[in-house]
Order: sequence, then structure tokens, then C-alpha cells
Amino acid sequence: MDIIKTSEAPQAIGPYSQAIRAGEFLFLSGQIPLQADGMLAGATIEEQTVQVLENIKAILKASGSSLEDVAKVTIFVRDMNHFQTVNQIYGEYFSQHHPARSLVEVCRLPKDVLIEMECIAYVK
Repeated sequence: MDIIKTSEAPQAIGPYSQAIRAGEFLFLSGQIPLQADGMLAGATIEEQTVQVLENIKAILKASGSSLEDVAKVTIFVRDMNHFQTVNQIYGEYFSQHHPARSLVEVCRLPKDVLIEMECIAYVK
């Protein structure tokens, strides 16, 4: 297994890696809307969703892959009323390629953010 790490995304805030490559699979840890410097991206669901997706893109790039390689995404939101907004922004990033996906509402996320996403990519 290979540990994937980039300074273009926030560093892990606990004992975990940004991503792990195991064979042909890349497992990205949950990404919250922190900028690379560790500061919160913004207070709105729009700002936070964009930052999470940018973090995912940066980690994928560091592994030599891209959004096109993502096979599965899990999205955690604090408020299901944000579904349409998240879905619209998500669709801008995954406009041609549509991975399998789950979206669930949770009562709380790290640092009290509004959204977190994790994904699995298939890379050769």
C-alpha cells in the first residue's frame, strides 16, 4: 500500500492519511471544507461543497489520477435541505462521469462543518 499526501489539500487532523492506494484502488479519507492552510473555506454550503471537491481533486492529482477515475462517492451533510445545492455543484465536477454515490444526513461533522465527502477511485 502507498500513502498519498499533498500540500495542496488540508493535512489530516488525526491519525489517518489523506489517501491510501491499495493495488488498483485509491481510498480517499473524508474531506471537509478546510483549505490547504487548515482554515475553514467559508460558512455557506456552496463554499464548503466547492472546497471539499477541490480537496478531492488535489488528492487525486497527487496520486496521478483524476475525477474521471472515481468509482464511488459518499457524501455526508448536516442538513438534507442542502441536497439540491450540493447536487448542483457536484454535477459541475462530475458532468460527464457519474460515479456511484450515496448522500446521507448526519447530526454532526468534524469542526462542525456542513459537508464531508469520501471516495474510492479505480486507478491502473
